Amino acid sequence: LNTLKMTTNQLLSKLWEQYAAITPSATKIHDLLEKKGEQIKNDHIAIRTFNDSRVNISVLERLFLELGYEEKGEYVFESKKLFAKHYEHTTDKNAPRIFISELELEKCSQKLQETVNTILDNCDQSTFSNPELVICGSVWESNSQEIYNQLLEESEYAAWMYIYGFRANHFTINVNALKDFDTLQDLNAFLEDSGWKLNASGGKIKGTPEQFLEQSSTLADLHMVDFKEGSLQIPSCYYEFALRYPMSNGELYQGFITSSADKIFESTDVKLQN
Repeated sequence: LNTLKMTTNQLLSKLWEQYAAITPSATKIHDLLEKKGEQIKNDHIAIRTFNDSRVNISVLERLFLELGYEEKGEYVFESKKLFAKHYEHTTDKNAPRIFISELELEKCSQKLQETVNTILDNCDQSTFSNPELVICGSVWESNSQEIYNQLLEESEYAAWMYIYGFRANHFTINVNALKDFDTLQDLNAFLEDSGWKLNASGGKIKGTPEQFLEQSSTLADLHMVDFKEGSLQIPSCYYEFALRYPMSNGELYQGFITSSADKIFESTDVKLQN
């Protein structure tokens, strides 16, 4: 069954290339920090999908499991109708965590369910068995502004998925590995002074030292998308920053905080762009 043609590093490189292509701010922030002498380590990569059995978490996780990742946690986002899991590499402690979320279609309106179903039905079904589906982008026709707007009315997440498909939704800088920034406040101030806009939904810093995890993120870049009705700038991806704290056993917390992640998801929201 071993269909693996790529290593973990190759997959991560491919995910980064695809992400950086529509998120120029990430490369710029990356370079800005490297110029300061920082070495960038990656805390986690997030991927989105729908919970349709053709493309759900259990489909997308396969590649990561084959590459030596294992499932470590589950998360439920009631208001956004999302379910997620996170994975850690069994042997490579430097490999980033992987966070895969899915839109719970059965909790959405009949209309949204039908729209997503039609989008998936119209694909070549063999696409979904590609072991590298996770880096295939939008494998369906995604050039209708009407469909995009209709999804957007109900779910920012579904609208984003329609345009961008299977790819990294964000990469995350491991703030613990930075030399010159002791706190997330310091890093945020540096980024804002350098002209970057942060996602202020739920506060610029989500989470607390007591929860063992603080996170912040840029607002998503705007990427020009060509619809059949004309071109439009659509929020693409964002860069996240995570600072982890030691738990009572002295080890750094490895998981995620649902209430914080809930607000981080909003970095791609159209309404935050104004």
